[in-house]
Amino acid sequence: MEERQRKWEIAGLLLTLAAGNLLHFVYGWSGNHSVAAAFAAVNESTWEHMKLLAMPWIAWSLAEAVTGGGSALFPRAVGLLAGLTAIPTAYYTLRGIAGQPHHMVNILIFQLAVLLAFAVSRRVRKSGRFEGRGWRMLGLALLLILGALFLRWTYHTPDLPIFVDPATGIAGIPR
Repeated sequence: MEERQRKWEIAGLLLTLAAGNLLHFVYGWSGNHSVAAAFAAVNESTWEHMKLLAMPWIAWSLAEAVTGGGSALFPRAVGLLAGLTAIPTAYYTLRGIAGQPHHMVNILIFQLAVLLAFAVSRRVRKSGRFEGRGWRMLGLALLLILGALFLRWTYHTPDLPIFVDPATGIAGIPR
């Protein structure tokens, strides 16, 4: 079972990195289609960069659960929360120290957040303390709630700085 978990984690890591980087461009490539907006970044805000981690992560976690990896749901949720916390923390820390980070720095922040998320998920999973049905249900609920928030706030953006594109000053989907 450990070998299967390791293979799923490596595949999930690679998929999340690749999909997250590609999803940065999909909205524009789609001609700004509203369906693409649900999964891809619609602007350069910190929130939209967090969505690049969240959407492939959630999709992979649910796929893993459906194929027999249900015990991973809570560790995946905890890992996602760690990665989602790391992105704004690193971005705003660097911005406070050095001003607006270069796009390459934003890519690096994303990639490091994905690595952190997988490391946290793996550590929680290997601890073996969160394997019961209740933990699986809690993990599923957290993943679904986070997915719903990313979808909702793509189309109905709260008036908060984390949603504002620093280049355009526009929050949410550009009109």
